[in-house]
Amino acid sequence: MKLTEIKKLEGTVTLKSGLHIGSGNMEMRIGGTDSPVIKHPHTLEPYIPGSSLKGKVRSLLEMESGLMIYTEGNVVSSGILKKIKDDQSLNDELKTDLKAKCEAILKIFGSSGADKEDETGFGPTRVSFADCHLDDGWRNMAKDNRWFLTEEKSENVINRIKGTAEHPRFIERVPEGTKFKFLITFKVLQDDDATLFDTYLLNGLKLLELDALGGNGSRGYGRIAFEFKDKAVDDKFKALNPFEEKKP
Repeated sequence: MKLTEIKKLEGTVTLKSGLHIGSGNMEMRIGGTDSPVIKHPHTLEPYIPGSSLKGKVRSLLEMESGLMIYTEGNVVSSGILKKIKDDQSLNDELKTDLKAKCEAILKIFGSSGADKEDETGFGPTRVSFADCHLDDGWRNMAKDNRWFLTEEKSENVINRIKGTAEHPRFIERVPEGTKFKFLITFKVLQDDDATLFDTYLLNGLKLLELDALGGNGSRGYGRIAFEFKDKAVDDKFKALNPFEEKKP
């Protein structure tokens, strides 16, 4: 196992709807929002943590893989490989497919803390997601137009009998149209790692674009669109369908 290349994906993330990634600050202030978004402590500008991107991409790939039946709600780990091997309800073809997907996820995103390196043999985590800060051009445009960097959205519960709104709360969001710059790097350590980069990782990003990032996705929050600097990658990504059946 040897580091032979570090591939990278970079470009912009554009919000197609308001985004809420919470700061974890639960202190209540008079006149303040009930749930603020995460901001840089020096500039107070909102950003997208790399951990939020990585976690959501991994979870979507695990959902798409069919491995979640073995996880009991936890992340995919090396122990899943044994469960696949011991599952008598699977034929050899399905076992091979599930095993390949499990190994790909573990190589790309890393094993859990409970996994021992000598038991997996997959090596270190390949992918690294950087924090996504405001795109420079968009930030300058926002300053010129005196745009607010966040908005407050009122949420409530509807009483089904009375037909009235109850329990109002105010959620801070980053507005639709905001642009962030992103950088994802990928270590090539083995011969087949390039395939993981070109297929699994891009598929995970496409799944995220089809789903949502951050909180309240079922209520329309967190819709995003990726645009890659590399035009060939961008064209490939736009035509990608993660659910298309792969022809042998």
